[in-house]
Amino acid sequence: QVQLVESGGGSVQAGDSLRLSCAAPGLDFGNFVMGWFRQPPGKEREFVAAINWGNEGTSYADSVKGRFTISRDNAKNLVFLQMSNLKPDDTAVYFCVGDRSIHYEWMGRPGVSVAHWGRGTQVTVSS
Repeated sequence: QVQLVESGGGSVQAGDSLRLSCAAPGLDFGNFVMGWFRQPPGKEREFVAAINWGNEGTSYADSVKGRFTISRDNAKNLVFLQMSNLKPDDTAVYFCVGDRSIHYEWMGRPGVSVAHWGRGTQVTVSS
């Protein structure tokens, strides 16, 4: 069973930074494309970022480009989301996701489902 466990959420002020982490214990991590989605209050889940197996390919939602950075440590089965210059619109529950069968550039496209999800961590940004 794939287990993804997020941490690092919290309440911050606009303009602050925050780093989310996702642990994937026992996973064949190096073979999984990893990513982050988020669900703002009262809205649908939306794609945030994805990273390929080897840490050299990444993709981002337009709303976070230039502010968020996704990275991974395959030796420790960890994936990170470094968030900078946070805005109130970034307030959401953030979910770590993983899939071994899709290309990182497909993650987040309409109609593309992702196999594995964490339970989420809350990020609240106040103005």
